[in-house]
Amino acid sequence: MDWSHYRFTSVWDIPAPPDTVYAALERAEDYPQWWPQVRAVTAIDATSGTARFRSFLPYELVITARQSYRDPRSRVLEVTMTGDLEGWARWTIAPRAGGSRATYQQEVVVRRALMRRLAVPGRLVFRANHAMMMRSGRRGLTARLQGV
Repeated sequence: MDWSHYRFTSVWDIPAPPDTVYAALERAEDYPQWWPQVRAVTAIDATSGTARFRSFLPYELVITARQSYRDPRSRVLEVTMTGDLEGWARWTIAPRAGGSRATYQQEVVVRRALMRRLAVPGRLVFRANHAMMMRSGRRGLTARLQGV
């Protein structure tokens, strides 16, 4: 087993229409405005950019994301990532009673040297860090779309 390989799935139930949620998630450059752990997103061109993340652990991750799939009709967004994390991430937004369900899937290999060295003893902490970051993102997007 490669201890630096991770698969994540997070489900966000958002009280907003699916097209509204999709439009918000499509604008990655706005993520730092509502998602505290997304510290910066900088466009490289129309389909790629860099992002900096930092959660409660004392390190920052930097990735370059490139759009690999975008379908507003089916409400799917997918990127490939390189940098401190290498792999892919996908949002799929579907209607549900009272709003939308946004499903986030990610499969990555950690490339950052310190995280690779701490892969075995730190795995549970890294997964908890990711879960905390995703909960914060859900709260932030919900507040933004409700105009709070």
